[in-house]
Amino acid sequence: MYLLAFKQGQEFHLGVKRPGGIFDVRAVAEDTQTHSVPLTMDALLAGGPAARTALERFVLDHPGAPLLDESQITYGPCVPHPNKIICLGMNYQRHTAKLEQGQQPSPILFAKYDNSLAAAGEVIPLPPVAVEYDYEAELAVVIGRRARNVSDAEALDYVLGYCNANDLSARELQRRTSQWTLGKILDKFLPLGPYLVTADEVPDPQALSIRAWVNGELGQDATTAEMIFPVAYLISYMSAHFTLEAGDIIATGTPDRVLRAEKTWLKAGDLVEIEVQGLGRLTNIMD
Repeated sequence: MYLLAFKQGQEFHLGVKRPGGIFDVRAVAEDTQTHSVPLTMDALLAGGPAARTALERFVLDHPGAPLLDESQITYGPCVPHPNKIICLGMNYQRHTAKLEQGQQPSPILFAKYDNSLAAAGEVIPLPPVAVEYDYEAELAVVIGRRARNVSDAEALDYVLGYCNANDLSARELQRRTSQWTLGKILDKFLPLGPYLVTADEVPDPQALSIRAWVNGELGQDATTAEMIFPVAYLISYMSAHFTLEAGDIIATGTPDRVLRAEKTWLKAGDLVEIEVQGLGRLTNIMD
């Protein structure tokens, strides 16, 4: 399924992308007086595999339900209220080599917070605290159920789905100290979406192209096969140190640049597009 959160007033409704439009789960549930289906992304995550099965059955049982015009909806972040946002640094081979960083013996982890979340189509403010604003196309992983001390072999069983992420960064703030946090946690500096694509639609997360464009010019072009630490290893590694919960987001790192002049930073008016194969396209304008 291609899941999404979209705004209706002050609420985020759960939607399912269908041929021809968006299935509004809450609206159809209210029309049919159905009470056994999750109505929000939060409820879907809290309900675990049983909630996902109920949602799949509900959508299949209502093939004639009216669909919303996707061009008219306002997306929310595809996971509106994550418990944790865990990000990876230096996780692509060519990227690490170009920066003359030796391969790390362990994953480099840092955090973002929910103030950093933004949706597809949302305008991203570039505040005057920095100049060196940069984009990072990434595959994001969304955990579907609690994971603690899981093996590599079973790790992908804990994934609900995948989405596009743009790990926006303020480079001079990131370099200010040995900790990267300040350059990473500015408001709306982690656009996600537009869809959360369930794991059954992505047979191999290490076989996906990953691209980014700025104002139509290709800026990144790689494949997730280049990851130093693949998704299954990351889940296993993290779960050995701390508990992963349903709704946790893992942003798995960014590949090297192509066709980009040095020190060409994002500015107001720039259009950034991120596309991981099969996950739709995440588009945001800088302001």
